[in-house]
Amino acid sequence: MPEIAEVETVRQTLIKQILNKKIKDVKVLYPKMIESDASTFKKDLLNDEFIDIKRKGKWLIFELHNHYLLSHLRMEGKFFLKNSNDEIVKHEHIIFTFADQTDLRYHDTRKFGRMNLIKKEEIDNIECLKKQGLEPQDKALTGLYLQEKFKNKKLPIKTVLLDQTIISGLGNIYANEVLFYAQINPLKKASLLTIEECNKIKEGSNLIIKEAIKMGGTTIKSYTSSLGVTGRFQTKLKVHKKEGQLCPICNTKIKKIKIGGRSTYYCPNCQK
Repeated sequence: MPEIAEVETVRQTLIKQILNKKIKDVKVLYPKMIESDASTFKKDLLNDEFIDIKRKGKWLIFELHNHYLLSHLRMEGKFFLKNSNDEIVKHEHIIFTFADQTDLRYHDTRKFGRMNLIKKEEIDNIECLKKQGLEPQDKALTGLYLQEKFKNKKLPIKTVLLDQTIISGLGNIYANEVLFYAQINPLKKASLLTIEECNKIKEGSNLIIKEAIKMGGTTIKSYTSSLGVTGRFQTKLKVHKKEGQLCPICNTKIKKIKIGGRSTYYCPNCQK
């Protein structure tokens, strides 16, 4: 699943390639992916152009002159840039054709991704954006902030770190890495974390995501940027997908368990 670093990589790449190109056609081949009316979606996009691309958490926010196009990649969503005369292949569900005869194509094997076109004046009322928590690099993300958010959470800290209303953008990969950095057992109840542990989570989230963005994200089974950019952060992973390998700190074998249905990797010695 694309997480904050991968979505940011897509954003930065698209900014260099699609801004200020007039949209001459829109094909919606899977209407259920559009949360607004599909016919209105097409009509409002025609002859407009993307003038900027922002991001909040895992949401891409494409800015047009009078609207914002919200896009969430979910599990398998990817964008491709192609020539307009290239064959439309399986799983390409939404196609934006520009005046220069290039396409921005949204590809999603599992069809979980969502798009929504909203008027600019409505942006502050969109629930999916309003409920996003602080991002890892936000200065307001402090140990005290996290301790306050965690204090009534009886669930394992690994599960709570995936709650987008607390830290926005963390997914399974980076939650595993952050907990290893903080040396916190993923099964520990969030409500029991000390201020020192909360500070380590804050510190780890900031450092790990900053480095992951710098390296273009993590390219593993389900993610590539699909835009000529391949992430390299997988070379820096300490525990994720490392089951049976030796911990880089203590040489204990990395263990894999399931927490809340998600694969969780940790060192049973460093993260007691």
